[in-house]
Amino acid sequence: MNLTLPPDLLAPIDSEVRKVTTVTPHRTVAAALLGITLVATAVTALLSGPADPKGEPATGAATIGLYLGLLAVIVTAAVFGVVAAVSEYRYQTISTTALFSADRDRLVAAKFLVTGGFALATAFAAEVFAVLSLLVFGRDKADFGLQLFAALGGGLLAAVCWSVIGVGLGLLLRSATQALWLIAVWLILIEPLLWLVADGMGMGGLLAMFPGTATISTVAVGSFPDSGFLAPTPAAIVVLLLWTAAIGCAGWWSLRTRDL
Repeated sequence: MNLTLPPDLLAPIDSEVRKVTTVTPHRTVAAALLGITLVATAVTALLSGPADPKGEPATGAATIGLYLGLLAVIVTAAVFGVVAAVSEYRYQTISTTALFSADRDRLVAAKFLVTGGFALATAFAAEVFAVLSLLVFGRDKADFGLQLFAALGGGLLAAVCWSVIGVGLGLLLRSATQALWLIAVWLILIEPLLWLVADGMGMGGLLAMFPGTATISTVAVGSFPDSGFLAPTPAAIVVLLLWTAAIGCAGWWSLRTRDL
């Protein structure tokens, strides 16, 4: 069965693709992410010892560079989503874009699809580089089993989800500064503080409902099983998808109902 897109969705998708591929900094950032992942994985693979079944992460210390690379990709995906959404307002092109794509639902769908697609492609390329680096520098130091491939799948999902979250926040706030500050303050300050407060009150289970915590569990499959605030990976995936759907729908509703 062939999967075809509605004809009236092709034009906005083509427009969004051109906006991404014709901007040099986008290509530079993508190349930098691949380089960071490759080097980080090689360094941790060279410096780590043999794989320890009882150690963390579950895939072996040699794979720490892989997780660092995925972290960089996920953060960049969120920033990329914000910029992709807010640039229309920054350069005052949103009215022109809406003029040529009168259906705002199609316009939002194109932004989500293209942004998520590029985030997925970049994450996949980074993971390929990381696996190749592990094969060269840490073949006997990493567990190339199901947990590693589950972590790779979780990284792809997290990158797509955070790109959609970024687009949703950008459409909702219409300010890159506000959206990026909100993401940074939540993940770096507010959520860690809530970890401490909830843990002190014996309510660590509530922390599994936060997006940052859910992202950790989604990517670090099988790691930190004794943690009191990390949910099992299947539950974490559901939580992350719910946050993605909620923020994405909020951004879509904002563009659909507010004046441009």
